[in-house]
Amino acid sequence: MKSKTTANQINSGPISSTIFRYLFMETLFSFFVSFLFFFFIFFVNQLLLMAQEILTKRVPFNQVALLVLFSLPSVIAMSTPFATLLGTLMTIGRMSSDNEILVMLSSGLSYKNIFIPTLLVGIIVSLVSFVANDILLPAGTIQFSRLYRKVLVSTPALELESNSVKRFKNTVVITGNVTGNSVADILILDRTTDGERRVIMAKNAEFLDAGKEGLRLDMENAFVHSAKETARRDYDYANTAFLRYRIKQDDFVTGTTQIGPREMSSLDVYNEIKEQQTSLQTSILDRDYKLLQNALELELSLREENNSRVSAKRNSLEAAFMREYQVSQALKKDRNLSIYRLEFYKKFSIPFGSLSFIFLAVPLGLLAKKSGQTVGFILGIIISVVYWAFLLGGQNMGIRLGYSPFWTMWMPNILCISIGTVMCIFRIRR
Repeated sequence: MKSKTTANQINSGPISSTIFRYLFMETLFSFFVSFLFFFFIFFVNQLLLMAQEILTKRVPFNQVALLVLFSLPSVIAMSTPFATLLGTLMTIGRMSSDNEILVMLSSGLSYKNIFIPTLLVGIIVSLVSFVANDILLPAGTIQFSRLYRKVLVSTPALELESNSVKRFKNTVVITGNVTGNSVADILILDRTTDGERRVIMAKNAEFLDAGKEGLRLDMENAFVHSAKETARRDYDYANTAFLRYRIKQDDFVTGTTQIGPREMSSLDVYNEIKEQQTSLQTSILDRDYKLLQNALELELSLREENNSRVSAKRNSLEAAFMREYQVSQALKKDRNLSIYRLEFYKKFSIPFGSLSFIFLAVPLGLLAKKSGQTVGFILGIIISVVYWAFLLGGQNMGIRLGYSPFWTMWMPNILCISIGTVMCIFRIRR
């Protein structure tokens, strides 16, 4: 009976303002140190990506510096939740290994003196991170895209990648091996001014800047084939030793100007989702109506007396019914809408990952007996890698397999909160 009373006193003891300030400042300080660590890692990764895509193409230094600056919001967005996890683990782990937690509990203070300051840090970091991500991240991404388009105009080599497909406004360019500005085996799909489909192939081509006109492709040993849309047998073809092909600046710049959910605030994404859902429902109703009409016509044909004419009609109606059914099913699995939903939930799940990590970091930190900061650091890195893997896996599952966007984006946070809560309950009862 005496031990139960002591345990109750420990769990329901007072909150010390001195301990509160001490633990709050310690956690906040560790967060900033951890933030600098993760910021450096993601920043170096961003530089390496740019080195591969931009720095090797002789882009002016001032433009590269601005591109790096505009990419910082995304680096900050990813660093914040992991910094909260690592900072809390290191703080609680150090206090536990130094027996500061034991002294607090022996003095009649409760676990609330540990949980409340760290939770407050998590709430503050999550709210600040969400507001910053909702404003700075879209703005930085838009500015990055604008500057990248300017760089693209002045440095067309950025568009060159070996064995890739580049889609412009009205043109698709498929490249083979690329060396500098030279392309081996190139295929171009477009339309002529008369609306004919055209295919252009060449063994070798050179990708050049044509100034205000856009981009220029000088092709050797080219083959050109064009055909009318309505009469495929009416076609023209030609072979030429040299062919100059131009892509207008407006055409390839338009290909990079589309604003996606990443460049929007959470409110804009939400409104766009509502508009897409309304439009999608209208399209689905139209398709279902056509599907019902085809089904009725098919049923009537099945009731008719069987002969060669009815059989041909029935086969045609069956084919039309299957086409409408497939289109209807494809509409219900709108991939574009899934991407917007995933990005919407992602705008909340990543910032508030800081708060969910608090639930997991505190009980894990309390387990440390020796070298609490080192143990906390190692655990923080491992959990960060696992969390990142879950996040990427959930995103792929949501887009490719059609799983719920909410659960795929929030599952890592829910797991952290659930596991942390269970560990906290066992720790307090023990």
